Amino acid sequence: MATRGFDMGVPPDPLRLHMGLDVGSTTIKIVVVDSFGEILYGSYERHLSEVRRAMIDTIMGAVERFPDRSATLAVAGSGGINVAGELGAGFVQEVVAGAEAIRARLPKTDVAIELGGEDAKLTFFDAGIDQRMNETCAGGTGAFIDQMALFLKVDPQGLNELASKATTIYPIAARCGVFAKADILPLLNEGAAREDIAASIFQSVVDQTIGGLACGRRIRGNVAFLGGPLFFLPELRRRFVETLKLSPEEAVCPPEAQLFVALGAALVSRSMAPRETGRWAEKAADLGRAKAAPEISPLPPLFADLEALKSFRDRHERARLPRADWPENGEVFLGLDAGSTTTKLVALDSQKRLLHSYYGPNHGNPLDSVILALTLFYQAAPSGAKVVRSAVTGYGEALIQAALGVDFGEVETVAHYKAAASFVPDVSFIVDIGGQDIKCLSVRNGVIERLMLNEACSSGCGSFLATFARTLGLDPEAFSRLALLADRPVDLGSRCTVFMNSKVKQAQKEGAAVGDISAGLSYSVVRNALYKVI
Repeated sequence: MATRGFDMGVPPDPLRLHMGLDVGSTTIKIVVVDSFGEILYGSYERHLSEVRRAMIDTIMGAVERFPDRSATLAVAGSGGINVAGELGAGFVQEVVAGAEAIRARLPKTDVAIELGGEDAKLTFFDAGIDQRMNETCAGGTGAFIDQMALFLKVDPQGLNELASKATTIYPIAARCGVFAKADILPLLNEGAAREDIAASIFQSVVDQTIGGLACGRRIRGNVAFLGGPLFFLPELRRRFVETLKLSPEEAVCPPEAQLFVALGAALVSRSMAPRETGRWAEKAADLGRAKAAPEISPLPPLFADLEALKSFRDRHERARLPRADWPENGEVFLGLDAGSTTTKLVALDSQKRLLHSYYGPNHGNPLDSVILALTLFYQAAPSGAKVVRSAVTGYGEALIQAALGVDFGEVETVAHYKAAASFVPDVSFIVDIGGQDIKCLSVRNGVIERLMLNEACSSGCGSFLATFARTLGLDPEAFSRLALLADRPVDLGSRCTVFMNSKVKQAQKEGAAVGDISAGLSYSVVRNALYKVI
């Protein structure tokens, strides 16, 4: 199909080259084509958050292969607009670039499914162009697959190899990486094969793409599979093909699928002003010499000084349950919370004083975790103590009540209110941040009037913080302590866990200390509660 240059009546110059650079969230791609659109060179590299260095190396690698040639350059991708300005190149919106490549290479395409590092796009071509794209969640993208592969202690190719031997598909959430792990852990604990888990992860990506982006519109006809994940992971393509019931003729993955946006940018650049390849190399070198502006801005410290921290701690210390020693003989009231990621146990005496408590991870097996908590409780309790009443709440309420004969179960929101009211009798608002949820309760005259809850995203929850702590080699408590007196908390926004990974990596590249990252994540937790829940 003709490009804008040909539409303007400009004949192709057989000696001129056309380059397209795609600066993505996790990768850098470049394509060099001749004036007839034939690919002469292509490169696909992960930038590992070293975007500028990888981009310079990529441009240099391309122009060194074609010295003393005239070439145009267009830049696309999530990080492309600033790069285009610095290079003096043209900028092409990636939707336009992708559509141009599809028209040129796959003109019979009805639907294009493209998965990138942190984005997923679904484009319908049957009546104009209708494109749907993820916005606030990176579930079901390449970064999500990376996260799941790491969880299974393999790389994405290893995940693909495991999936090729699968026999069973399990339902796994793809909307959020934290939720997905919560689905996978019990399966592993129950003995599910890693091969089946791998294929189920790919199926969850398919379900997220079809359910989250198509939104009921049928995907049919000739379907093109584009982007790095769909190019490098044939088992992922297979899950799409089987789910959509596509014939071999209808499912198309071109040999340059991982480069399609860069290819489209190169094709669009044919109508732009050329430069000598040596001049493009000089512009790239200038980028290397220039100091990049920081991408991550600092925020005020959580506490101005040690005195402010001490005042904060003193205020919160006043809201503590009174403690008591175990009575040799006496009544004990037992409370259990079987949460999504942790198990909690509290034992009170008849005067509501704390005798014993437990808090620990459930490792995806709430029953075993509660049994451990109870075992420690009985080991600590004197022989004459008597449990006269027990109650359970949380995700595992019904399971624990049935399995262990707990006297009764209680709805989480009511349990939260009862506990809060014991400290603040006229409480009017309660914020609870758990392993995978944020709950906000509005209370009036002792009645829970309104409940606000996160639904599809666990960003800003306990698992969100624990994931980053472990990524940086720390346990959550040590990680949070580093935040308290951090000088320059980094502004990481209030986005999903997968998106936030990129921000954290960028902050590290810019020299942010672990404490600054921890403090920045503390801000993110508050923002998520305020902006996404309340």
